[in-house]
Amino acid sequence: MSTSQGNHPRRILLLTGASRGIGHATVKRFSAAGWRVITCSRHPFPENCPWEAGPEDHIQVDLADIASTQAAITDIKQRLDNGELHALVNNAAISPKTPTGTRLTSIDTTLDTWRHVFGVNFFAPIMLARGLMDELGAAHGAVVNVTSIAGSRVHPFAGAAYATSKAALASLTREMAADFGSRGIRVNAIAPGEIDTSILSPGTEKIVEQIPMQRLGTPDEVAKIIYVLCTETSSYVNGAEIHINGGQHV
Repeated sequence: MSTSQGNHPRRILLLTGASRGIGHATVKRFSAAGWRVITCSRHPFPENCPWEAGPEDHIQVDLADIASTQAAITDIKQRLDNGELHALVNNAAISPKTPTGTRLTSIDTTLDTWRHVFGVNFFAPIMLARGLMDELGAAHGAVVNVTSIAGSRVHPFAGAAYATSKAALASLTREMAADFGSRGIRVNAIAPGEIDTSILSPGTEKIVEQIPMQRLGTPDEVAKIIYVLCTETSSYVNGAEIHINGGQHV
């Protein structure tokens, strides 16, 4: 159960894809600020827990499966004190590769792979946001969709299904900002570039040479912007997609 901070209830974040990289850093950033974090992942809660919240605030869900996602939404609603959710961060994403680890092009991506990628990367975010719309509205909450630099240009490592799902999510962010805004819910996106996580592909160093800042970003540098978009600092920011890439796109 969440505890109060002074006269204010503890703020609650729902985060998908929390186990590593940007998600892991986001949990730590919000937890350090006193938020309660409910995590969603297709994996069980890791025993080597990197944050204070334990398995009681972790929901195992297959975001590619509609029934599993609907069941998770029901579970989440039951966990929310006062029926309020202060932030939803749609971070979970999949990016399948060929058997040799190279990118899947629009020619060699199977339809089943397209459907699976869009199920996790595109449909799950809108299902969660719509399913928890009343709770987000009650808290005047915020939604942050994690897109990608690959959503706006062909990337040497990100496959066609991943890239187009992120482009669709960026467009969805604008639509949601228009639709959810009157309910007191802000919807924004962040588009990370090359971030130093476990999913970086071999050859990333060649991309780094083309980045004006001459380095990879860190997961915490992304998490800090996610945090800002979920707090009063960004109270009039709605429908934006913030690029976090060291100038890679200029």
